[in-house]
Amino acid sequence: MSSIFVSTLIFILAYFIVFFIIGVIKKNNSVVDIGWGLGFVLASYFVLLNTGNINFRSIIVTLFVTIWGLRLSYHIYKRNKGKEEDFRYAKWRENWNYFYVRSFFQIFILQGLLLFLIVSSVININSNVAASLTAFDFIGIAIWIIGFTFEALGDKQLRDYISKPESEKDGHIMKEGLWKYTRHPNYFGEATMWWGIFIIGLSVPGSWIFIISPITITYLLLFVSGVPLLEERYADDEEFQEYAKRTNKFFPWFPGK
Repeated sequence: MSSIFVSTLIFILAYFIVFFIIGVIKKNNSVVDIGWGLGFVLASYFVLLNTGNINFRSIIVTLFVTIWGLRLSYHIYKRNKGKEEDFRYAKWRENWNYFYVRSFFQIFILQGLLLFLIVSSVININSNVAASLTAFDFIGIAIWIIGFTFEALGDKQLRDYISKPESEKDGHIMKEGLWKYTRHPNYFGEATMWWGIFIIGLSVPGSWIFIISPITITYLLLFVSGVPLLEERYADDEEFQEYAKRTNKFFPWFPGK
C-alpha cells in the first residue's frame, strides 16, 4: 500500500475518533451518520493537498464527491436535528455490554475502515498523474449523474410527501415519483454514483482492483445497513407489503400489477 493510502487511512480513522468523542458527549451515536458524507469530502481533498495532483479528472471526481457528500451530510443533519438517537443506535445502546468500547470499534472505527475502502477509487484517481481522457471518463460521468439524480430527487420526493397533510396522502407509504419504480431510489442512486466514479478511474492504468469501492457500498446498502434495516421496520405493515409485491426492491423497473 502506497504512503498516500496509509496516510489517508490514518486521517480517516482520526476523523472518526473525533466523531466518537462528540457522540459520547452528546450521548447520541447518530452523529456518525452526519460525519459519513463529509468524511468522503475531506478524504478526497486530503489526497489532493498531499499529492498536488490537480487535473481535470481529479477535479471532476473531487467535485462529484463534494456535491454528494455535503448534500448527504446536510440532508441527514436536517432530518436528525432535534430528534432522539436513531433507532438502530438506540437499540444497540440498550443491548450491548461494554457499550462505549463496542460502539468505538463497531460503529466509528468500522465506518472509518468502510469509508476508506469505498473512497479508495478516489484516492487512486487523485494520486495518479493525469492521463488522456477516455470513453471511461464520459461513461462514468453520465452514470454518476444518473445516480445523483436518483438519490437527491428520491430524498426530495420523500421529504415533500412526508410534509403533505394526511388528507392528501395515499396511505402512509411513499409510492410516488421514483418510489414507484424502486422501493429505495436513494440507495440505488448512492451505489450508482460510486460505480460511476469507479468507471472514471478505469482511465487510470491498474484501476480494476478498486472495484472493491462500488462493490463495498452496494453490498452495504443491499445487505447490511441500508435496505434490510428499513425493510425490517415494515415487516408487519400490510400497505408496505402490498407495495413491495409490485415494486422492485433496488433496481428501478416498471411496477407490477
